Order: sequence, then structure tokens, then C-alpha cells
Amino acid sequence: MNRIVLAAAFIGLSLSFVAAEAKGCIKGAIIGGIAGHYAGHGKVGVVAGCIIGRHEANKADAERERAATQRSRPGHTEDDRI
Repeated sequence: MNRIVLAAAFIGLSLSFVAAEAKGCIKGAIIGGIAGHYAGHGKVGVVAGCIIGRHEANKADAERERAATQRSRPGHTEDDRI
């Protein structure tokens, strides 16, 4: 069962990245691997940690981009879109 879950996660992970970007994945994989090891599911923890780490990195990038866009348009606020 673990091999099936791991294989499905690996295939999904490999197909989800258009470019080979490891931003957030390595840090998440390390943390997830440690947590998964103590829970008895180390490999699944690594895969899940990588996915979550990548998601968090994308979320932080989007937030930085949104903040930069707001700084570049000083006369506009979120209330102007109503």
C-alpha cells in the first residue's frame, strides 16, 4: 500500500512541475521527512512536505508580487475596485 501511495505521489509531483523548481520543496521535504519518520511514514512525509513547501513558496511569491504591484500604483487601493 505504501508503495502505491508513494508511486502515485511521485507521478503527481513530477507531472505538476512544468519547470524543475525546487523552491520550498527541499526545506519542506526535510521537515516532512522528519515528521513522517516519527509518525512511521517517512517517505510519504517527504513527498507531502515537498508539496506543501512548494505551495507555501508559491503563496509567498504571489504575496510579494501583489505587494510590489500595490507599491507601483500609489493612487489606487483595494477599495477602488468596488
